[in-house]
Order: sequence, then structure tokens, then C-alpha cells
Amino acid sequence: MNSNIPKGAYRVLSINTFAFTICFACWMLNGVLVTYLVDNHVFDWSPIKIGWLMGIPVLTGAVFRLPFGILTDKYGGRPGFTTLMLLAAVPMFMLSQVDTFFGFALCSFGFGITGASFAVGNAFTSYWFPKERQGLAMGIFGAGNAGAAITTLFAPSILKYLTKGNFDLDSWRILPQIYAGALVITALLFFLLVTNKKPKVTPKKVTELFAPLKKLRVWRFGLYYALVFGMFVSFSQWLIPYFVNVYYLPLVTAGVLAACFSFPSGVIRALGGWMSDKWGARKVMYWVLGTSVVFSLMMSVPKMDISTPGNGIMATTTGTVTAVSDSLIMVNETAYPLIAKEISLNTKFDNEEFHILPVKQAWQTPVVSVGDVVEKKQLLARGETHIMFQANVWIFAVLAIILGSIWGIGKAAVFKHIPEYFPNEVGVVGGMVGLIGGLGGFVGPIVFGYLLEVTGLWTSCWIFIFLLAIICYLWMDKVIKKMMRKEVPELMRKMDN
Repeated sequence: MNSNIPKGAYRVLSINTFAFTICFACWMLNGVLVTYLVDNHVFDWSPIKIGWLMGIPVLTGAVFRLPFGILTDKYGGRPGFTTLMLLAAVPMFMLSQVDTFFGFALCSFGFGITGASFAVGNAFTSYWFPKERQGLAMGIFGAGNAGAAITTLFAPSILKYLTKGNFDLDSWRILPQIYAGALVITALLFFLLVTNKKPKVTPKKVTELFAPLKKLRVWRFGLYYALVFGMFVSFSQWLIPYFVNVYYLPLVTAGVLAACFSFPSGVIRALGGWMSDKWGARKVMYWVLGTSVVFSLMMSVPKMDISTPGNGIMATTTGTVTAVSDSLIMVNETAYPLIAKEISLNTKFDNEEFHILPVKQAWQTPVVSVGDVVEKKQLLARGETHIMFQANVWIFAVLAIILGSIWGIGKAAVFKHIPEYFPNEVGVVGGMVGLIGGLGGFVGPIVFGYLLEVTGLWTSCWIFIFLLAIICYLWMDKVIKKMMRKEVPELMRKMDN
């Protein structure tokens, strides 16, 4: 099998992956930089402006994936990737000179094209490897998503060093210059070390290039990618305020946990490629979408502290109350045992008792006194129920990391489909699928914000993921069964029966 792989393919894959990692780290810069500048009062930007500055690079990267994918199909990956990084380095450097929101937004729009690097590198990788090895190769390349974790982990420390422990705040400007330098150096290395390659097909007209976009399959793949990639990008940023507001964690700790979500999701993408090669992308996507439904449902349960009416006690006969205590009510000679209240759940939780599942406490409180005359079916004691759910931060963090890793596998599986169905249009189709996924990353935090405002629940974002995962799963299942009925009708008839 290795004899079918062209000489130099693994060198190209290594450099391709490195370049994508650098680009992805640059793409996520504003998540750290804007937060730092606002927290240290360098700029007085509202939460709305902060949201836009974090979202603009994601939007740019999504929109430009399609044109860069087309250019890669036409000219190959070497000029495409080199040009992209050199172009992005200019606004990245200019970011160090701005003093206004508009200037910051404009530069962010410019360096946001680093997000289009995925369309270039993914297509370029597919050109170098045979069909049976493309899943693993593109999975290894996609591990460059871990660049998000690199910025989340190291950029805060670099900023603290550059500003001498926040005493020389204007030195933040050196950070985008460092990132711009990294882009230029990577571009030069890429140009010097790789050999260009492009699809062996006859040049097509623009209308022919866009022809695959008329197929619903492309848009279906795009929806899958909006889940596994777009929501990955969204939560790479959204988890930081989530941990701070829901679990009251320090910002640094929240950043580390967010990085723990981002890093394995990127690295495990290679495993997703191998799994797609071995078992098929279709089976892997069934597993990814199914587990996404289960995990997002588990994470949709919010922290709870609920008091609600419970099961009370009513008199079975008419009579006079002769005794009342916390554990018993006597009406004439009839005894009505009560459930006494034990130590409160708040005290248990304050004593750091650990509970995985919600905890319930129920008790009954007398509403009558000695000497009262009661009628049959009159309430003697009201029931009270107290429910608490910790939604333990460490269990939540582990679930988030697992779900992020599942999405990393799914990212590889989605793109394994593309060269199988569109072998000569990997760039344009991959660009469109990446565009839709990137738009998911741009829209995600906005949707989460509106859901939080309307419902008041931080876990509303996971309810959204749950619904999106169900839609993806059901759509895929419907299409696959339709294909099976067409290709193997006898088998499907037996399965239906």
C-alpha cells in the first residue's frame, strides 16, 4: 500500500500540518488578546463589541475557505498556502498599530483569512495520498486544530511577560508582531520545503467549478461540519465564560480547562481519519452523531436548587387533633406518621459531599394544631421536596473533553466523504463544507448568548447542541436508508420486516 504513496508525501503532510497549526493559532488570537485588553482597561469595549471582535476572524476564515479551495484546485497547495500566510501577516502586523475599535475590527477581518488555511491544506493533502489513505492523512493534517489550545495556553503568559507583569500594558502590541513573524517564517519554509501538486483534471469554467454545490449532499456534509467543527470553535471560546459564571472558577483555570477541550479535539482527528479508513466514514459518523446526542443531553441538565410541593397527608376520617409532633399527628385514635426533615441538602453540599446524580429530600410539615377539628380529606401535613444537583465541575469538564474528542473524530470523518464523492473537486467542495462549518463557529456564540438571555440557563447551549445533533443524525439515517433501498433492496426489505 505504501508503494502507491508518492515520494515526499509525508514531508508535505508534516509541513502542511505545521502550517495549519500556526494559522489556527493566529485565527483564535482575539479570544485571548481582546479579553486581556478589556480586563486591563486598555480599551473600554462593551460585551457586544467584544463579541464582534472575537467573531469577525471566524467569519472571514469561513467565507474565504471557498475561494481559496477553488484556487488550490486550480494552482495547487504550494502557492495557495504561501500566499495566504503572507497576506494574513500584513493585517496581523498592522493590528499592533491600531488604537480604535474600527481599526481592530478591520485588522481582525484581514488576518481572519488564516481560517481558510484548512481548505487549502486539506485539498493539498488529498492530492498526495491514494483514496485508501486519505482519511488518515487528512486526519493528521486536521490535528492542526490544536493551534487553538496553543494560543489559549501560551498567549496569556506571553502577554504577561511582554507587559512586565501588566505594568507596561502598551507592550501588548508586540504579540501580534510575533504572530505576524511566525506567519512569514512559516510561509517561507512552506514554499522552500514542499513540492507543488494539483488535481490531474482538465481546467474547468467557473460554472463547472461551482456545479457540485448544487448537490444537496454538499450541504448535508456542511451541516455535519457545522456541528463537529463549528461548535468546536464556538465552545473553544464559550467555555471560558461558562466555567467562570457557572462554576465561579478563576479566569486562568477556566482558560486551562477550555484548552483541555480544544487540544485533544484537534490531536485526535488523526485517529478519526484512521477509523474512517478502516471502518468507513459512514459508520464513524453514525457513532459520532449518536454519541453527540447522548453527551449533549447529559450536559443539558443545569445546576439545580429546587423547592417544590411534595406528597402531603390528608385525614381519612372526621375528628379532633389530639397530638402533633415532627414525626406524628393523632386525630382521635388514628395515627398519621410523618416524614421528618433531616439535615438540609445545603448543609450536605456545604460539607462537600460528592453526588453524581441529582439528590432529593422529602419531608412533611404539620399544618394543624392540637384541638383542631378536621374533616375527612382535610390536609393535615403538607409535603415538601427539595432537589439539588451539583453538576460537578470536574464531571462536566470530563464530559466536555470527551465530546470535543468525539467531534475531532467527526471532523476527519466528514472530510473523508469528500474525496470519495467528489474526487476532482476536493478544494471547492471542501471549501464550501468548511465555509458552512466556519459559519457555525461564528453563529454559535451569538445563538448561545441569545438563548442565555431568553432562558436564563447557561445549559441552553447544550440543549441547542442536542437538537442540532438529532437533526444531523436523523437526516443522515434517512438518506442512508434511502440509498440502501436503492442499492440493496432485498436486504432492506428483510431489515424492515
